[in-house]
Amino acid sequence: MNHYLNTTMEIKNPSDFKERFLTDATYSFCEICDKGWSEGYHNFLEVASLEEIKSLHKHTAFESARRKFYTAILLTSGTVHETIGFNTYTFSEGTLYFIPEYQLHTIHQWSEDVKGYHCIFDADYFLLCLKHQIKLNEFPFFQSEKPPFVQLTKPEKETVIKLFEKLKVEFCNRKTFNDDLLVRLYLNALLLETERMFKEQHNSNDENLSRKEQLVARFKRLVTKHLIEHKQITEYAQLLHINPHYLNDTVREITGKSASAYVHSQLMFEAKAYLIQTNNTIARISDELNFTEPSYFCRFFKKHAGKTPSGFRSIYRHHN
Repeated sequence: MNHYLNTTMEIKNPSDFKERFLTDATYSFCEICDKGWSEGYHNFLEVASLEEIKSLHKHTAFESARRKFYTAILLTSGTVHETIGFNTYTFSEGTLYFIPEYQLHTIHQWSEDVKGYHCIFDADYFLLCLKHQIKLNEFPFFQSEKPPFVQLTKPEKETVIKLFEKLKVEFCNRKTFNDDLLVRLYLNALLLETERMFKEQHNSNDENLSRKEQLVARFKRLVTKHLIEHKQITEYAQLLHINPHYLNDTVREITGKSASAYVHSQLMFEAKAYLIQTNNTIARISDELNFTEPSYFCRFFKKHAGKTPSGFRSIYRHHN
């Protein structure tokens, strides 16, 4: 099957996910769920086994789609071949990997013996009762510049399996607001436990965020959400209610590069993802990224990548 098709779909919620990937769009992954809890368009969570999803897959591979929610996947058996952003991975047993919100993602292949857990949730569900806890975009595995996976040891895998199982059971059995709060707490525990493992594995030892680091985190979050329509630092400074020079200086102080350089790097990330995961024309990609002219997009891309968009695409596909 051609991995590079022309359509880029947005998947906004569990209903969209089932409609897109499964043969039965009404399938429930929770047989004992209280029917009073509806599957909403916002403030949702769903946990399923990979073997269930695999058995219901419409195809063996799927064209690229942008998930407008967060995904955590644990592989306990088999392998998967997927592209997240502009990086293609083959994950195997014992890998816990993540797909950030708004990320372009392609499923190329899941092996026949694939098993594990698949959890999707949106920011509203995570933050509703944990507003003062760590924010989702501060987890390293949800940051585009960092690896989106952790390779678990046997004891770590057993710990994570227990958390996924508890999360699924508590979610399916919830009947009251307090029950739902408990589910959110288990979700928070899963992410915090994974963050600890991630930092040990990737030698990341970030301390609690200072005010400037919090500002940079909010800036990055805004760039993730508004990159297509907002490309100027003045626009982000307005959203943050601060001076553009202060924003630029703070981002440079914390990250080592200017705020505009960060926006440009994220634009390049998006552009490469489109070039790798779709067969869209250069003009179409330019339009998707809201550039005024394809020629301007090509100049921008060549300036930052050292080659034209078509040249980058050709080199990538020649080696893949």
